[in-house]
Amino acid sequence: MGNISSSHSSGHRRRISAGSRRNHPPPPPPLTPQPEIAAHHFAYSGPPPYAPQYPNPSHPVHYPPYHYNGYFPPPQPPPPHHHHPHYPPPYPCGPVMAPPAPYVEHQRAVTIRNDVNIKKETLRIEPDEENEGRFLVCFTFDATVSGSMTIFFFAKEGEGCNLTPTKENHLAPVTVDFEEGLGQKFRQQAGTGIDFSMFEESELLKVGDMDIYPLAVKAVASPSNTDESGETPTPGNTNSQTTQAVFEKDKGEFRVKVIKQILLVNGVRYELQEIYGIGNSMESDVDENDQGKDCVICLSEPRDTIVHPCRHMCMCNGCAKVLRFQTNRCPICRQPVERLLEIKVGPEE
Repeated sequence: MGNISSSHSSGHRRRISAGSRRNHPPPPPPLTPQPEIAAHHFAYSGPPPYAPQYPNPSHPVHYPPYHYNGYFPPPQPPPPHHHHPHYPPPYPCGPVMAPPAPYVEHQRAVTIRNDVNIKKETLRIEPDEENEGRFLVCFTFDATVSGSMTIFFFAKEGEGCNLTPTKENHLAPVTVDFEEGLGQKFRQQAGTGIDFSMFEESELLKVGDMDIYPLAVKAVASPSNTDESGETPTPGNTNSQTTQAVFEKDKGEFRVKVIKQILLVNGVRYELQEIYGIGNSMESDVDENDQGKDCVICLSEPRDTIVHPCRHMCMCNGCAKVLRFQTNRCPICRQPVERLLEIKVGPEE
């Protein structure tokens, strides 16, 4: 009986001992003491977030340190540059200099006398009342001398501004004489107009491959008139103006669209071009305080210089002479400038 009691008693102690181990884990081993870390008095920071984009390597840039605990770190040298031997270094070796502006040529205009001038904005076609389906050419022109006006259909320009009709069998050229006078009205003779149904629409709306224009008007000053020197000009030196145009279709109706105007003076060919801004400079009724006729740079002198090839008349000659050494851009449209042309638009003395 004593042994049984003893065995039971020891087994009970084992169960209590196991339960106590599960609820109370053994304590951790003691930690080894670590050496004390000495406190430092400096904090080194990287470069500021807005560093210069192209520092000069020959002159290191010392960035200002951050304030930390009342101390400032010593200046640090810049990191070395590592780049491929076949490529230039990432930073220039000196100050970046802007390239000089290209030189722009400054010229003066030469006055040319134009005896006959067709106002291209008035060139149009009107129905022929006597011939249904045909259209007549009409326009307004100025003439300081008498001469002749010739209407060409599908004409090709040759040497010396001579026009040759390419479809003379269908439409022959029409020539009409005129007298001296300003603001004259021209209307083609009835029965000599163009019938658009006789031609392909593609031929009427564009210039042909051989520079054939569907419509051309040539105004010739009469060679019988003597010039200022009292000599009669030869036929080869006759002054003339040629207006070349195509047709365009608007709401089913044909209209005239001028492509270019050519002036022949003393055997020299000139192509006329529009000048933007010359109207304000030539108008005598404009108020003197109106800035529309003044130079866009100094705002005090009148405009007298044209920018090519955009043809903006926007500067005086003084500002143009300075501008051509500084930039090659037009002050109005910012297009590249090839040359400057100075003209005089005041009244003739």
